[in-house]
Amino acid sequence: MTANLRVTMIQADLAWQDPATNRRNLAAHFRGLAGHTDLIVLPEMFTTGFSMAADSLAETMAGATVGWLREEAAAIGCAITGSLIVEENGRHYNRLVWATPDGDIAHYDKRHLFRMAREQEHYAAGNRRLVVELKGWRLCPLVCYDLRFPVWSRSRGDYDVLLYVANWPARRRAAWSALLRARAIENVCYVVGVNRMGKDGNGASYSGDSVALDFLGQVLGGDRDGDFVETVVLDRESLSTFRRDFPAHLDADDFELRADTQ
Repeated sequence: MTANLRVTMIQADLAWQDPATNRRNLAAHFRGLAGHTDLIVLPEMFTTGFSMAADSLAETMAGATVGWLREEAAAIGCAITGSLIVEENGRHYNRLVWATPDGDIAHYDKRHLFRMAREQEHYAAGNRRLVVELKGWRLCPLVCYDLRFPVWSRSRGDYDVLLYVANWPARRRAAWSALLRARAIENVCYVVGVNRMGKDGNGASYSGDSVALDFLGQVLGGDRDGDFVETVVLDRESLSTFRRDFPAHLDADDFELRADTQ
């Protein structure tokens, strides 16, 4: 049987538009995790905060932060994921990067860009979903505003865990909590949402509320204010048993999802 999965949520304040400081501060949160986790999840734009200064802040996939993710993943012996600002072929992306201990890198470009902050004027949208495997588990990582769009998040029987990395403001914290629970229940899967703390350079405040939920929408860990590092264990047998005894996924509507090529 597939082993249980240990997932570490890191909820932290972020230094505004200061990648080196954020990498240093987050690395301090990693201490003691080696041998005790399989996956570390960081917030959206964890090197900068939710900034539209893509021209000045963008890195490449050969840049300092992706290199840092590789090094830290290898040192700790676990996968690490979170999003950052990346430039590729003349375009900027809010890109979630997935780094593994053996040096492999995968990525997902945020599909739904937050028009209330005019994100679509600074970043190109992604057009494909990513599903990665870890210790026999299938995980689908998405980014912040994607949470509001259930069709994009919808399981086709292709994942066991939904991950959301976010900079989700405190004034909409009720929506964050409600939507995470809905995604867990409707997709019969575990959901982990990791959000930041503090106040950004635009004056937006963040309350965190990072949380791990089971397939019933029940809290497994997190769900509180303040900086924290917390590891939760996702139980494979519990998920398999529930899917067997309550196979609602077998009655899900069939559909075809088409994303415009960007």
